[in-house]
This record gives sequence, structure tokens and C-alpha cells, in this order.
Amino acid sequence: MPFVAVGPQTVHYQLTGPSGAPVLLAIHSLGASSHVFDRLAALLEPRLRVLRFDLPGHGLSSLPDAQSEPSIAALAHAAGALLDALSLPRVHALGVSIGGQIALQLAAATPERVERLVLCATASRIGSPRLWGERIDAVSKGGLATVADAVLERWTSADFRARRPADAAGLRALLMSTSPVGYVRACAALRAADLRAECARVAAPTLVLAGEHDAAVPVASARELSDSIRGARFEVVAGAGHLPVFDAPEVVAAHVLAFLAEATPAPETLAELFERGLEVRRAVLGSAHVARALAAATDLDREFQEHITRTAWGSVWARPGLDRRTRSLVTIALLIALGREDELALHLRASRNTGVTPQELAELLLHSSVYAGVPAANAAIRIAKAVLSD
Repeated sequence: MPFVAVGPQTVHYQLTGPSGAPVLLAIHSLGASSHVFDRLAALLEPRLRVLRFDLPGHGLSSLPDAQSEPSIAALAHAAGALLDALSLPRVHALGVSIGGQIALQLAAATPERVERLVLCATASRIGSPRLWGERIDAVSKGGLATVADAVLERWTSADFRARRPADAAGLRALLMSTSPVGYVRACAALRAADLRAECARVAAPTLVLAGEHDAAVPVASARELSDSIRGARFEVVAGAGHLPVFDAPEVVAAHVLAFLAEATPAPETLAELFERGLEVRRAVLGSAHVARALAAATDLDREFQEHITRTAWGSVWARPGLDRRTRSLVTIALLIALGREDELALHLRASRNTGVTPQELAELLLHSSVYAGVPAANAAIRIAKAVLSD
């Protein structure tokens, strides 16, 4: 459970996904925590590094600073400070409900930080000052139990709660574990929030997602937000309530991945590709092997060593589309089929670093006998036995 100090706050965060992949900052909704993104993150992580964190007084993060004025701008500033603390100067951002307002404020105030923006189940104004005032009074006097039923009815549809009662119970536990102080402070920020002026300042390409049955932020309010941001796209997530990231993660993931795939990465220098390739090559093949290969290079193959480090390891192996374990298995299968025995031994040995198990290798060798032929598989088994017993 990683934590980081951000000003007076202790922030709980999770940063998962392949090294070198684009980073998506995900900001959760009121009364939830970073766990609300668990299913969505699992769908995104093969291609993205997902940074999730708990808002003040939510999840495992510390209570908000009692001396500060609650505002969306202050929460966005804290999100930017978290990016600084983790040395992440530029990210994609996704926010849900109050998280969407925070992401919008971050993109408007610091456009250099946000490459692409996904706003889910949010609006420039959510609810009314009267609604939030009543919510603050109720929670301050009686705790979250006084509003839990009403809140949970908005989070997901009745159909979802009937089909997946355990997930609905989990959401209730998530809400009830929130600090009343953190909840009330976030309500105060929502009560004061009016981000209509900030919408005009958003320069990042933006996607707005609305839950079809969202009673907290109706489709019309989300569409109004989309219309107020230049060039924004708008999509409705069928059947979803106020938390599409939880009750329709597959649909949200498809929208997010397609939208972020349009981002054009900045051109990398040959030196940057080489350094990234060197990191990946060492992780897969082992630092000792790479050191020997580079030390043994002469004028005959020095440029070749640099070339394969940049292209094979810095470009292809570093891509987020397949994890290293999968790339390792694919590489071994290709080398078996092509009869490249020296390289096969190298990658069989490297499979220990990529998470491939002996059982998976046995399945792969059997599978290759069907598609590459028994002689090729037999030779590969001989090499594998020698490598695995080394």
C-alpha cells in the first residue's frame, strides 16, 4: 500500500501497469475510493499505467486539512502536487463525478499537465447549493448512515443491484468506510463549485461519458458540459447509473482506450529509445547477459547491438499492447517454429524473468508440436531441459 506526503496530507495511491506506457490519472467520486476503479484498471493496464489515489478523508488517505477552505481548485492543486511527487509531469486524466470536476479544473488551470481528458458522470455544476447544504447537515448530525440508501440508489441501477447484490453490498461498505469529515468537506467543495468558466479554458481533447440512468448527473447535464468544451465528444453508457466505471467497466474501457489511442506521442530521440531499450533488455534477459553482450561488441557489431536495443527492446518489447510474459511466450513459440536454437535457449532462460512458469512452457512445447512439427518441438524440448536444469 504505497503512500506519499502531499503538503499536510498523506495520500494513498496505486500506480500499476507496464513501465513506459502512457499514464492515466483516475480520480474517484464522492464517498468512494480508488477501489471503485478496480475492474476498469484491470482492463486498461495492459496498455496504460493507471494512477489511482484516495481523496482526503476517503479510502486510506488522511483527513483533509482543517485550516484550508474546501474547493475543487484546492483538490485539483493537490492532484497536481501528487503528480509532482511521483515525477509524472504529463498524464491523461479521467474523473468521475467530483473526480471529473477535479480533472476538469486540473486541465483548465495547468494545460501542460493533461494530454487528454475523460469526464465521466459529471457536470460543471452538480446538484444545487441547497441539496449539498442538506447533505452536509444530515451527515454532520447523523453520519453517513442517514444518506446511504439515497446515495446508493443513484450510484447503480436497480437492475444492477438485483443482478449483483454482492457488488452492491461492496459499494455500501465503501461508502460507509468514508470519513464523515472527508465526505462533508467534499460536499462543501461541490456546493461552491461552478466550473462553467473553466470549461472554456480546457485545451485538451475531451471525452464526456454519461450513464443512461444517472439521476445525480442526468444525461442532459453531461451533454451540456460536453457542449461547453470546444471539440468535446459525448457518449452515453447504456444501462449505467452514476458510476459507469463500476457497473459498466468494459464499455468505459473500450471508450477510453479508443479515445486515448488517438494521442500522438512525441517523437523520441535515438538516445531515449536506446536507454528505454536497455532497461527492458536488462529486465528480460538479465543485466549480466546484456553487460557481456555490450562488452564483447566490436566495430563489426557495435551498431548492431545498439540497433536491436533501440528497435527490438526500446520499441517493440516496450509497447503496452502485450505484457512481458505474453511477449516472452510468443517469442519462444516463433523461435521454435523457425528453428533458431541459440536464440531459443536465450529466451527460455529469460522466461524466468518474465513470469512464465515451467507448466506454461510445457503447454507451449506441446502446442508447438501441432503447429511447428514434432521435430521442431523435440529439439525445443531438448534445449528446454538443458536450460531449466541449469
